[in-house]
Amino acid sequence: MIYIKTPEEIKKMSKAGKLLAEVLEKVKQRVEPGVTTQELNNIAEELILKSGSKPAFLGYNDFPATLCTSVNEVVVHQIPSNYKLKNGDILSLDIGLIHEGYYSDMATTVPVGDIPLETARLLRATKKSLNIAIKKVRPGNTVGDIGNVIERYLSKRGFGIVKELCGHGIGKNLHEDPEVLNFGKRRKGDELKEGMVICIEPMATMGSNKIKKAPDGYGLKTIDNSLSAHFEHMIAVTSSGSRILTE
Repeated sequence: MIYIKTPEEIKKMSKAGKLLAEVLEKVKQRVEPGVTTQELNNIAEELILKSGSKPAFLGYNDFPATLCTSVNEVVVHQIPSNYKLKNGDILSLDIGLIHEGYYSDMATTVPVGDIPLETARLLRATKKSLNIAIKKVRPGNTVGDIGNVIERYLSKRGFGIVKELCGHGIGKNLHEDPEVLNFGKRRKGDELKEGMVICIEPMATMGSNKIKKAPDGYGLKTIDNSLSAHFEHMIAVTSSGSRILTE
C-alpha cells in the first residue's frame, strides 16, 4: 500500500531529511586515509543523538550499527569495523535517522584520498544518474520512468546496474511501497502522485551487476569484486515536480 503524506507530514520529513544531510556532511569531512569505518560510525551515531533523533538502521533487521560503510566492491550494508581506509579506496556511506516519528534515508559514495580517473568516472556517473532520475519525479510519471532513465544513462557509459536492490517509499516506516527499481520501462509501474515520498538510489558497478553476501554477513558485494558506487536522496512528489528532502 502506498501512503500519501499530508503537507504537515512532509514538513516533518523535510526536517528529518535536513538533519540527516547535516550529519552525513560532517561524517564525509572525516573520511581520510587511516580512519577506521568504526570511527565514522561512532561520529554518525553521536551526531544523530545530538540532533534529538534516533539512528534508523541500528537494530533494523538486526543490523548492528548506525552507519553502513561499504568499501570498494561492497555495494551496500557493510558493517563498520576496524578497517583503516586506504588511499584509493571508495567508501559508500548509507545512513538514516528517525525524527518525530518519521524516517529519513540517504547515501553517497566518496573517494578516500586520490582515486583513479575511471573510478572517479563511476562516481560521477552514478551521482548524475540520480540527479537525472529526480527530474522525472512529478505527478503522472511512473516508477518505471525513473528506473528507465537510470538504466539508459548508466548502460550507455558501460557501467553495470545492480538489479537485485532498489529504492523505496518511506515515511513512518523505513521501507514502504512502492519499490523504485533502477531499471524499467517508461510508463510502467506505480504512478507517482502528489504527497508520495520515495528514496531513489542508483547502484552501479565497473563490472558484473551480480551480487553476493560479503564476508561480514551483512554487506552485499559484486560477484567479480568490481568497484561499485551508491547514491541516494529522499524525494517528495509535489504538484510542480520533485522536492529533495535530504539536503
